[in-house]
Amino acid sequence: MDSERSHANVILHIGAGSFHRAHQAWYLHRANLARQPDEPTWSLTVGNIRADMNAVMDALAAQHGVYTLETVTPQGERAYETIRSITRVLPWSADLATLIEAGADPACKIIAFTVTEGGYYLDEHDRLDTANPDLAADLNGARGTIYGALAAILEARMARGGDPGKCAVTLQTCDNLRSNGKRFHAGMREFLALRGAMALRDWFDAHTTCPDSMVDRITPRPTPDVRERVKAATGIDDACPVMGEAFIQWVIEDHFCAGRPAWERAGAEMVESVMPYEEAKIRILNATHSCIAWAGTLVGLDYIHEGTHDADIRTFAREYVSEDVIPCLTPSPLDLAKYRDVVLDRFSNPYIQDTNQRVAADGFSKIPGFIAPTIAQRIAAGAVPAATTILPALFLRFLQRWSKGTLPYAYQDGVMDGQAVKRMFESQDSNAALAAFSADKLLWGSLAGSAPLASALRDALARVDAWLAQRGCSV
Repeated sequence: MDSERSHANVILHIGAGSFHRAHQAWYLHRANLARQPDEPTWSLTVGNIRADMNAVMDALAAQHGVYTLETVTPQGERAYETIRSITRVLPWSADLATLIEAGADPACKIIAFTVTEGGYYLDEHDRLDTANPDLAADLNGARGTIYGALAAILEARMARGGDPGKCAVTLQTCDNLRSNGKRFHAGMREFLALRGAMALRDWFDAHTTCPDSMVDRITPRPTPDVRERVKAATGIDDACPVMGEAFIQWVIEDHFCAGRPAWERAGAEMVESVMPYEEAKIRILNATHSCIAWAGTLVGLDYIHEGTHDADIRTFAREYVSEDVIPCLTPSPLDLAKYRDVVLDRFSNPYIQDTNQRVAADGFSKIPGFIAPTIAQRIAAGAVPAATTILPALFLRFLQRWSKGTLPYAYQDGVMDGQAVKRMFESQDSNAALAAFSADKLLWGSLAGSAPLASALRDALARVDAWLAQRGCSV
């Protein structure tokens, strides 16, 4: 394996969770299978900046990076594929020494990452949230965020000097963040400036590119029965399989400064601009996903497919897209109504067993990223975003359950201020919580506290409360 690695161009991927292994690693595996003899080889090195996935990474390392991907269609047809694109799994350490060494190696041509939407710490103006304790620690030299980790890697690359062409590296974000490459680039430049690392920032400007991309494949957290099915179907006792839906999509801005794999041979779309694709995906798929998860949780459902089959919840989702999103995104190169229906069909897949708990997470990143832009656009056009404000109204009632400790599962949110949320519901006056919610700048940015937003949220909350009462569910 070492000799194989020494002759390959390397992609270092930071954040090697289930989604990466079901998506980007699959694309490279398929591209490698289609590689022509005269083309360079590409391989994946994977590592993490935090220790929360060490057990999975240890299992993956023990299998030399090889694992099984299970996919399933809405009709229940399952397929199994052995993925071999990962050739090196890095052990985690607090100083990230091995990760930095791998990223500084001249063979590394692309550094890709999946750190969730909240992992970029950006507001609506692409400014860093320097009050966040993790980011503040990295500004003082720590390496706990993508910015701190990449600063250390790029500093090591810069220190090696040599041929500028061999120093160049593409930084590729693979998260559900609108204009993800451009926004990451802005965040990284600001981070380096705040650190006073102006020489490194100049080097970053001269030696890197940050292409936008749009990623899509529903990938739930693997459960023990995935391992059992893999063994039954293949005879392999895989300690770290992953599963996902059969649908997959990757749209990539073709802006790489040190070469790239021929991902298009695996079906990736290499384009000049990702924007119309990502807008449709973020507003229609991601926001609808959250709507179904929050609503489903409130009425006692466990899985996304259950909420998608619920007539009321499906109506919330369809009205949101039809009444507000499609007017915002028209004209589009996509058939938006057809895309809406394909998304709902995917969400209705009962074999994915995707949980509301997974999809409901990180609402404080998803409201500003997925939902607020549609509300702002409709208000600016003189329309009342009645269908869209149902989504944050559902989230407000979801947060109220969280504050009471009555959610059926642990809620994870990387940027939520838990104490502030609990204070939101301390008053017996129900209007006080709504006022605090609609004035939260973390959620709404420049819309926070505006009369049109507050009015639309008030009406939406009344509709949600009436719906919950009709369903026999407490507010």
